[in-house]
Amino acid sequence: MAARQSEISRKSSVIRESIIQKYQQIQALLDEDLSITLSHLEMEERAAVSTLDGLMESSCSLIRELEQNLVQLTVALNQTNTEPDPESFISSTELQTIETMDGVVDLLKGTDPISVSFDEDKADQILSLTSSMLQQICSQTPTIKKLVKSYSSEVCLDPDTAHPKLLISPRHDSATYTDTWQELPDLPGRFDTTLNVISLQGYSFGRHYWEIDVTGKSYWEIGVTYLSIPRKGTAENCWLGRGDESWCVEFFDGAYTAWHGGVPHRLPFTKHFCRIGVLCNFPAGLVTFFEAAHMAPLYSFCVGSFSDRLHLAFCPGHEHDGSNSEPLVICNPLSPTSDPGIQIPQENL
Repeated sequence: MAARQSEISRKSSVIRESIIQKYQQIQALLDEDLSITLSHLEMEERAAVSTLDGLMESSCSLIRELEQNLVQLTVALNQTNTEPDPESFISSTELQTIETMDGVVDLLKGTDPISVSFDEDKADQILSLTSSMLQQICSQTPTIKKLVKSYSSEVCLDPDTAHPKLLISPRHDSATYTDTWQELPDLPGRFDTTLNVISLQGYSFGRHYWEIDVTGKSYWEIGVTYLSIPRKGTAENCWLGRGDESWCVEFFDGAYTAWHGGVPHRLPFTKHFCRIGVLCNFPAGLVTFFEAAHMAPLYSFCVGSFSDRLHLAFCPGHEHDGSNSEPLVICNPLSPTSDPGIQIPQENL
């Protein structure tokens, strides 16, 4: 026993380290790519700013030159006692003035800040590529969600097992509590005390995943069971998780509890989840419950090996002072309430 524990711990440790290394490599690649991309943008920004600084310096030089010429012209005018002959004045300063004006025109042409631009087309291409990369990464993550959803298997409820106070939808994918006792055949497989219903399909190998919508409910039980679960009378093991034939998670008055063999395991969650996932992993002998939106694990039962076929089972609960009238709904793959973006391989029974 101890040797087997050690072997499982060793294999788990090796896999964990390998996964950590892969994530670290992905992070390192993203960090390096981000650094190079930002370096290119910063280099181009520095070049543009440097060019504008040079143009500003040239403009300042021209302004100083014009100021000096203006001072010279003012001095020349002040030194002349008589009104200067315009022609002689122009002839004496013509060359300097023309050169100065040509310099002004040339400099204005060359120092127009509009001529210095940022390569916005390239920036748009970078944004487009990073957006595509983000979409690709998002399509692959969360990793565990994509993996677990690939195990999705379609099931429907068996009306012949439903308690008479449960309304089963025409598609057999939901169950709702009603306070009215329905006149139904008292079949051997029908629950007559506990508000349970189980699926028509059962599985005995492979990996199978289901999601159940629990939106708006204040009381429910969701789990898996063998067909051998007691159906009649008030025995405790008729309830999901109270006997050795079933495993479940219960939500009641804001508290989550995992049950098997009559042993409760109080879970450290208080949020009202909208979807609960159930994974049956026959190779590993595991039954795992998830908060399905982010695929966060709630609780996992290690059974080792299952002795019979497993069926999805749930109890939508009683009215609970009017706060529990919503149905429990199976979100079957490719149904309107399921995720359409994931292709799901179907496993044989």
